[in-house]
Amino acid sequence: MKWYDIIGTLGVAVIIITYVLLQIERVRSDQLIYSLLNAIGASLILVSLYFDFNLPSVVVEFFWLLISLFGIGKYLVRRKS
Repeated sequence: MKWYDIIGTLGVAVIIITYVLLQIERVRSDQLIYSLLNAIGASLILVSLYFDFNLPSVVVEFFWLLISLFGIGKYLVRRKS
């Protein structure tokens, strides 16, 4: 296993743990931590995909990151109000 595989696997673990935390109601989807963890996980997976390219996976993770960044922005705007 190469270093970028480890990074990608860590990203998958972050996303799965975040989803479990959502399902057991330890986090809510409107909390900053939820979007941050999803963005971190997607970013780590994208790093691994840079070195071992797979277009469908890149598309999924790109949009996962984009939606997570939208959630972070939404949280920050809501916090300002």
